Amino acid sequence: MPPASPPGTNPPKPVNTPPGAPRPAGTGRKPLSPGTEARRCPSGRDGGQITAFAVVMMTALILAAGLVLDGGLTLAARERALDEAQQAARAGAQAVNLAVYRQDGQLILNPGQAVADARAYLAGIGAAGTVSVTGNTVTATVTITQPMQILDAAGLRAITVHATATAVPDLGINAAVLP
Repeated sequence: MPPASPPGTNPPKPVNTPPGAPRPAGTGRKPLSPGTEARRCPSGRDGGQITAFAVVMMTALILAAGLVLDGGLTLAARERALDEAQQAARAGAQAVNLAVYRQDGQLILNPGQAVADARAYLAGIGAAGTVSVTGNTVTATVTITQPMQILDAAGLRAITVHATATAVPDLGINAAVLP
Protein backbone atom coordinates (compact mmCIF):
# COMPACT_ATOMS: atom_id res chain seq x y z
CA MET A 1 0.00 0.00 0.00
CA PRO A 2 1.44 3.40 -0.95
CA PRO A 3 2.12 5.80 1.89
CA ALA A 4 -0.52 8.43 2.66
CA SER A 5 0.33 11.89 1.40
CA PRO A 6 0.66 14.71 3.94
CA PRO A 7 -2.39 16.95 4.45
CA GLY A 8 -2.65 19.78 1.91
CA THR A 9 -0.80 17.93 -0.85
CA ASN A 10 -2.12 15.97 -3.80
CA PRO A 11 -2.08 12.18 -3.53
CA PRO A 12 0.24 10.31 -5.89
CA LYS A 13 -1.15 9.48 -9.33
CA PRO A 14 -2.38 5.90 -9.67
CA VAL A 15 -0.32 3.49 -11.65
CA ASN A 16 -1.77 1.83 -14.72
CA THR A 17 -3.15 -1.54 -13.80
CA PRO A 18 -4.25 -4.30 -16.12
CA PRO A 19 -8.02 -4.85 -16.56
CA GLY A 20 -9.58 -6.80 -13.71
CA ALA A 21 -6.63 -6.21 -11.38
CA PRO A 22 -7.36 -4.43 -8.10
CA ARG A 23 -6.67 -0.71 -8.20
CA PRO A 24 -4.60 1.06 -5.60
CA ALA A 25 -6.45 2.79 -2.77
CA GLY A 26 -7.47 6.41 -3.31
CA THR A 27 -8.14 6.19 -7.07
CA GLY A 28 -11.81 7.13 -6.57
CA ARG A 29 -13.21 4.14 -8.45
CA LYS A 30 -14.34 0.83 -7.15
CA PRO A 31 -13.17 -2.15 -9.13
CA LEU A 32 -15.79 -4.19 -10.91
CA SER A 33 -16.55 -7.55 -9.39
CA PRO A 34 -15.09 -10.44 -11.36
CA GLY A 35 -17.45 -11.43 -14.18
CA THR A 36 -19.30 -8.08 -14.08
CA GLU A 37 -19.31 -6.02 -17.22
CA ALA A 38 -20.53 -2.48 -17.74
CA ARG A 39 -23.89 -2.37 -19.50
CA ARG A 40 -23.63 -0.38 -22.68
CA CYS A 41 -25.18 -0.46 -26.08
CA PRO A 42 -22.95 -2.05 -28.72
CA SER A 43 -22.33 1.39 -30.21
CA GLY A 44 -21.22 2.71 -26.81
CA ARG A 45 -24.16 5.13 -26.49
CA ASP A 46 -27.02 5.10 -23.95
CA GLY A 47 -29.73 4.47 -26.55
CA GLY A 48 -31.80 7.59 -25.65
CA GLN A 49 -33.26 6.48 -22.31
CA ILE A 50 -32.43 9.81 -20.69
CA THR A 51 -34.04 11.69 -23.57
CA ALA A 52 -37.34 9.81 -23.16
CA PHE A 53 -37.23 10.37 -19.40
CA ALA A 54 -36.58 14.09 -19.88
CA VAL A 55 -39.49 14.42 -22.32
CA VAL A 56 -41.90 12.66 -19.96
CA MET A 57 -40.75 14.69 -16.95
CA MET A 58 -40.94 18.02 -18.80
CA THR A 59 -44.46 17.18 -19.99
CA ALA A 60 -45.48 16.34 -16.44
CA LEU A 61 -43.94 19.59 -15.10
CA ILE A 62 -45.69 21.69 -17.75
CA LEU A 63 -49.04 20.04 -16.95
CA ALA A 64 -48.47 20.64 -13.23
CA ALA A 65 -47.70 24.29 -13.94
CA GLY A 66 -50.87 24.41 -16.03
CA LEU A 67 -52.92 23.07 -13.15
CA VAL A 68 -51.49 25.72 -10.85
CA LEU A 69 -51.82 28.67 -13.23
CA ASP A 70 -55.10 27.76 -14.90
CA GLY A 71 -56.57 26.52 -11.62
CA GLY A 72 -55.77 29.87 -10.03
CA LEU A 73 -57.30 31.74 -12.95
CA THR A 74 -60.43 29.59 -12.66
CA LEU A 75 -60.74 30.32 -8.94
CA ALA A 76 -60.27 34.04 -9.63
CA ALA A 77 -62.99 33.89 -12.32
CA ARG A 78 -65.31 32.19 -9.82
CA GLU A 79 -64.71 34.94 -7.26
CA ARG A 80 -65.23 37.62 -9.93
CA ALA A 81 -68.52 35.99 -10.99
CA LEU A 82 -69.69 35.89 -7.37
CA ASP A 83 -68.78 39.56 -6.85
CA GLU A 84 -70.60 40.60 -10.01
CA ALA A 85 -73.68 38.56 -9.06
CA GLN A 86 -73.76 40.12 -5.58
CA GLN A 87 -73.45 43.63 -6.99
CA ALA A 88 -76.22 43.00 -9.56
CA ALA A 89 -78.53 41.61 -6.87
CA ARG A 90 -77.87 44.64 -4.67
CA ALA A 91 -78.55 46.99 -7.58
CA GLY A 92 -81.90 45.28 -8.12
CA ALA A 93 -82.75 45.29 -4.40
CA GLN A 94 -82.66 49.08 -4.42
CA ALA A 95 -85.77 49.24 -6.62
CA VAL A 96 -88.17 49.81 -3.74
CA ASN A 97 -91.77 50.75 -4.48
CA LEU A 98 -91.65 54.28 -3.06
CA ALA A 99 -95.44 54.79 -3.07
CA VAL A 100 -95.94 51.79 -0.75
CA TYR A 101 -93.00 52.83 1.44
CA ARG A 102 -94.31 56.38 1.86
CA GLN A 103 -97.81 55.15 2.62
CA ASP A 104 -97.09 52.50 5.28
CA GLY A 105 -93.28 52.22 5.64
CA GLN A 106 -92.96 48.72 4.11
CA LEU A 107 -90.04 47.89 1.83
CA ILE A 108 -91.67 46.20 -1.14
CA LEU A 109 -89.76 45.71 -4.38
CA ASN A 110 -90.97 46.91 -7.73
CA PRO A 111 -90.17 43.61 -9.57
CA GLY A 112 -89.95 45.05 -13.08
CA GLN A 113 -87.67 47.87 -12.00
CA ALA A 114 -85.53 45.52 -9.88
CA VAL A 115 -84.90 43.20 -12.85
CA ALA A 116 -84.18 46.16 -15.13
CA ASP A 117 -81.73 47.72 -12.65
CA ALA A 118 -79.85 44.46 -12.09
CA ARG A 119 -79.65 43.76 -15.84
CA ALA A 120 -78.47 47.32 -16.45
CA TYR A 121 -75.69 46.78 -13.92
CA LEU A 122 -74.61 43.53 -15.60
CA ALA A 123 -74.68 45.17 -19.03
CA GLY A 124 -72.66 48.10 -17.71
CA ILE A 125 -69.80 45.86 -16.59
CA GLY A 126 -70.06 43.57 -19.61
CA ALA A 127 -71.13 40.48 -17.67
CA ALA A 128 -73.43 37.72 -18.87
CA GLY A 129 -76.12 36.61 -16.47
CA THR A 130 -79.74 36.23 -15.51
CA VAL A 131 -81.87 38.06 -12.97
CA SER A 132 -85.13 37.10 -11.30
CA VAL A 133 -87.30 38.52 -8.53
CA THR A 134 -89.31 36.31 -6.20
CA GLY A 135 -91.28 38.17 -3.59
CA ASN A 136 -88.84 40.63 -2.06
CA THR A 137 -85.70 38.74 -3.11
CA VAL A 138 -83.56 39.57 -6.14
CA THR A 139 -81.51 36.65 -7.47
CA ALA A 140 -78.69 37.22 -9.95
CA THR A 141 -76.64 34.51 -11.65
CA VAL A 142 -73.45 35.39 -13.53
CA THR A 143 -71.62 33.12 -15.97
CA ILE A 144 -67.95 33.61 -16.91
CA THR A 145 -66.00 31.52 -19.40
CA GLN A 146 -62.33 31.42 -18.39
CA PRO A 147 -59.93 30.50 -21.22
CA MET A 148 -57.02 28.24 -20.26
CA GLN A 149 -53.47 29.51 -20.70
CA ILE A 150 -51.37 26.33 -20.45
CA LEU A 151 -53.91 23.51 -20.34
CA ASP A 152 -55.13 24.71 -23.74
CA ALA A 153 -52.19 22.74 -25.18
CA ALA A 154 -53.58 19.59 -23.50
CA GLY A 155 -57.00 20.09 -25.12
CA LEU A 156 -58.82 21.95 -22.31
CA ARG A 157 -59.83 25.17 -24.03
CA ALA A 158 -61.94 26.92 -21.36
CA ILE A 159 -63.88 26.41 -18.15
CA THR A 160 -67.26 28.00 -17.50
CA VAL A 161 -67.98 29.14 -13.95
CA HIS A 162 -71.32 30.24 -12.48
CA ALA A 163 -72.14 32.18 -9.35
CA THR A 164 -75.51 33.07 -7.84
CA ALA A 165 -76.27 35.73 -5.25
CA THR A 166 -79.42 37.11 -3.64
CA ALA A 167 -80.30 40.41 -2.03
CA VAL A 168 -83.32 41.86 -0.25
CA PRO A 169 -84.09 45.51 0.44
CA ASP A 170 -83.16 46.64 3.92
CA LEU A 171 -83.85 49.84 5.80
CA GLY A 172 -80.92 51.65 7.36
CA ILE A 173 -77.98 49.89 8.94
CA ASN A 174 -78.52 46.35 10.12
CA ALA A 175 -77.23 46.35 13.70
CA ALA A 176 -76.69 42.56 13.64
CA VAL A 177 -73.93 43.01 11.04
CA LEU A 178 -71.95 45.62 12.95
CA PRO A 179 -69.44 44.48 15.59
